[in-house]
Amino acid sequence: MTRKPDDREALRRGELTVLGRIRSASNATFLCESTLDGTGVHCVYKPIAGEQPLWDFPHGTLAGRELGAYLVSTHLGWNIVPYTIIRHGPAGPGMLQLWVDQPGDAAGSDPVPGPDPVDLVPADRMPAGYLPVLRAYDYAGEPVSLVHADDIRLWRMAVFDVLINNADRKGGHVLRGVDGGIYGVDHGVCLHVEDKLRTVLWGWAGKPVDDSTLDKVATLVDALVGPLGDALAEHITSAEIAALRLRARALLDNPVMPGPDRRRPIPWPAF
Repeated sequence: MTRKPDDREALRRGELTVLGRIRSASNATFLCESTLDGTGVHCVYKPIAGEQPLWDFPHGTLAGRELGAYLVSTHLGWNIVPYTIIRHGPAGPGMLQLWVDQPGDAAGSDPVPGPDPVDLVPADRMPAGYLPVLRAYDYAGEPVSLVHADDIRLWRMAVFDVLINNADRKGGHVLRGVDGGIYGVDHGVCLHVEDKLRTVLWGWAGKPVDDSTLDKVATLVDALVGPLGDALAEHITSAEIAALRLRARALLDNPVMPGPDRRRPIPWPAF
């Protein structure tokens, strides 16, 4: 009996068909379908040729950093970043990532009631189980609060962002999947040697990091001088790998979540 390929194999080996362009992205980004032996999966395709040069990220490619973030996520075992590869596509080599199906996306399906994992709510209506990040005013001049869920999956994402030095954790980069998971996407500006952490997940600022999470961080320190470090070296510089290891060691030495500073505490726009 012929084995049917799984989603990951279909992404690696399937024939890519462009379904449309994602216009909200700052770089060339396409929704594609990858089909192999009757198995079709939707994916995001970001060709390297469509990347806009960034003066403060002069080395490597954004695709390589996206893959690097996936490799770190996979090592930690937290299932934060959807399955990600680099392969050739219709516009040349680029990053491919499995599409996250969200409640309400499909015709006839309903969104999950209540606020999103990261959301704006009226300032006087803090939802139960959420943490405040900041207060502001909406376009109508009404006071609102930026909040995120007090959820172990977001907690791990916040620690992950500290480790990879994520410069762009917008609310729209946190996705709730129909499978019940919460995923982080868009990691093209991470893993820099300088401190560039910009995130909407500041609800745990100043809070201690638990031992279970630190155990995972400790394994990262060791892995970066082994096969994980070798895999990352294909996409980022040795100095960036060393900086990643230093951030992990710093968190072990001082297991407290950092807080925002005056330079740029959250990415803009926040969603």
